[in-house]
Amino acid sequence: MAPTVPFPPDPGAIEALLRDDLVHADQVMVHMGPILRHLLQNDDNSIFSDEIIARVRGMLSDIARQLVQAVGEAAGHDNSAAWAREAGDGLADLLAGNQALLNHLHMLAVEWQLTEKMQGRLGLDPVLTPLLQDIIASRDPDLAARGMNLLAAQARFGQLMRRMQIPLSELPGDLHHIALMTMQAYVADDPSGLAAAGAAESALRQQRVAAASRLELLDHVIRQLAGDSARGLQIDSAGIALFLSSLASGAGMSREMAIMCTTESQMARLALALSAAGADRTNLVTTFSALHPQTSLPEGIDQLVPDAAAAMLASSLMRREAFG
Repeated sequence: MAPTVPFPPDPGAIEALLRDDLVHADQVMVHMGPILRHLLQNDDNSIFSDEIIARVRGMLSDIARQLVQAVGEAAGHDNSAAWAREAGDGLADLLAGNQALLNHLHMLAVEWQLTEKMQGRLGLDPVLTPLLQDIIASRDPDLAARGMNLLAAQARFGQLMRRMQIPLSELPGDLHHIALMTMQAYVADDPSGLAAAGAAESALRQQRVAAASRLELLDHVIRQLAGDSARGLQIDSAGIALFLSSLASGAGMSREMAIMCTTESQMARLALALSAAGADRTNLVTTFSALHPQTSLPEGIDQLVPDAAAAMLASSLMRREAFG
């Protein structure tokens, strides 16, 4: 979506131009994973920022460290933490070979970078946003309690991103499972290690279900706001975390895709996602002003109806799968 090219006023022409931009955006996304894998194993950081690459590499190493330490504890190592720091590099490389896990960590790094950018640009607190304050003050005791838990989880998220870490328990269930299976594969040739990995897996699964993760808390809050879902799409009030979860829910896409929508190459996708989620023109303008202040939305963009926007996004998904 070029910022200097005006859109024609009729919906058909707008859809055609957005569709063309979306084809290009799909090609960027198809090649993103292999490029990120290459950058993690090499010194060429010219495509993605050093900060993003370092943060993804750090999170992979932290996951590997936690897994190896859990195996060490199950095997009875006297100092499993020190052993994990020495033995985790190979497992980190193995984890990096999983595209879904890599994409999730990449998007978490992008989310935090965006959160810091919005704090500088809008003065938006990365933890306690106006919408979260209202949630915490809700008369619904369950919603208020979830809001308090989310406040703590968001504060931890910021601290962990600065340290380039992520607890295993914060991974979505499918990725948590992938991490555990990768651990099993890593020690598959060692019968004693495999037995310890089995015990470690049981312990880690129990830890995973013991408490709600940040992403689960965000999803729960968004569901409870279903009657007032537009508030979640107001980026200057909701904050980045709630905005991204609201966009994903409203547009019927993954949260990783919602994060990807905010990047420079995906402005057409962002406009379509907002439209699919039911955002009006005021919301579209506010969001683009926050995320892409150099870009002016064209007249007529609000004529896109949610169903048409959703159909274009679905077509885009099928095209990416065909490319892949």
